[in-house]
Amino acid sequence: MKPVVAIVGRPNVGKSTLFNRIVGKRHAIVDDMPGVTRDRNTLEGEWCGKSFLLVDTGGYTRADETAGNEPKKIAAAVREQALIAMSEADVIAFVVDLKSGITGADAEVADLLRKRLNEKKVFFVVNKVDGDSQRSDAEAFRRLGLGNPYFVSAQQGMGVAELLDDVVAAFPDIESVDEHKDKVKIAVIGRPNVGKSSFVNAILGTERQIVTDIAGTTRDSVDTEFRRDGQDFILIDTAGLRRRARVEENAEFFSNVRTEKAIERADVALILLDAEQGLEKQDLKIINMATERKCGAVIAVNKWDMVEKDANTADAYTKALNAKLKNLSYIPVVFISALTKQRVFKAVDMAKDVWESRRRRIDTSELNRVLLPEIQRTPPWSKSGKEIKVKYITQLATEPPLFGFFASNAKLVEEPYKKFVEKLIREKFGFHGTPIELQFRLK
Repeated sequence: MKPVVAIVGRPNVGKSTLFNRIVGKRHAIVDDMPGVTRDRNTLEGEWCGKSFLLVDTGGYTRADETAGNEPKKIAAAVREQALIAMSEADVIAFVVDLKSGITGADAEVADLLRKRLNEKKVFFVVNKVDGDSQRSDAEAFRRLGLGNPYFVSAQQGMGVAELLDDVVAAFPDIESVDEHKDKVKIAVIGRPNVGKSSFVNAILGTERQIVTDIAGTTRDSVDTEFRRDGQDFILIDTAGLRRRARVEENAEFFSNVRTEKAIERADVALILLDAEQGLEKQDLKIINMATERKCGAVIAVNKWDMVEKDANTADAYTKALNAKLKNLSYIPVVFISALTKQRVFKAVDMAKDVWESRRRRIDTSELNRVLLPEIQRTPPWSKSGKEIKVKYITQLATEPPLFGFFASNAKLVEEPYKKFVEKLIREKFGFHGTPIELQFRLK
């Protein structure tokens, strides 16, 4: 396993700026509003040929403080997440802000870290040091009792290389593992407050994500690996998607962009709905976003324990969903409760089935044997009246499945016929939950 480096400190000291500087990309949300980073945010970093996992944490606040306008309930949850990150990390980078001086929260974190000095390496980082003239002011931070500080400017990059040289030198010896195994990447997406983080927690059996009853608690996308029945999975928990018109904060806008990117790199999008609210317009937009990016999909109707039901309720609910989904009714549906863990692992298993469908390849001989007679019975039509004759079918690619139909006058095939052929392929070969692409080519 890779060494884990956690960046900790109170809000607005530049932790996310340092995170971005180290990983070399603008991944962590950076905003001048305190408390923007809430969950642990993890990416792979590399320095001098050594790879590691870098963790950006929410700002640590004292029990009697809040981060900006952050509600106390969330502030307490963020503080707990920072403490978990400290316990999980092999190396800790404790960041303070030169310009604001030592605060009570700084002293409290320093006290916690002094107790861990025998367990793991702690690097004390004084940020926002823009020149040598400010180093004398930074010397005052030595009284926190964490040894010689590293003077850096995360914004400008000054001093970061020297810090990283010592960080990677402090890594423990960890056996390398084969990281080229197939892993199912599942993006957990949906509107705010439908239970995405609760679902992740139910799967992992730990409070990995902050869970409160305040909508929009998760802002960054967070990747977590787990193993089930011999298969490796990566869960990508994302910020709740809202309509663009309702995104008022810059931080929430970037969270929406992050969610879109999470879908693009996922194999399967697990789309959570609220059972009591049903399928809303925004849910349909989210589902379309996933399928337009050729991502596999599973719909998980959450909070099913809150619905009064009988033996026919689930079937009726599914039929109503499919009526609204129309051409997307190939997406499987599962009814879950993240709170009680009812069928949460069935949702994961269904996502794995969809992942396997995306990778499935049908032999050319089988395709032609099964599909050509059906197509000959119902051949393509065109407005021009010209004959379109399909002569040969083959699968051109997987992830997503792409099928080539070689025919005369191939450019005349219209969209309704393509929908007919897609439905035919699903009836004969499955491919539940995964988009299918068709290309009609001139033979």
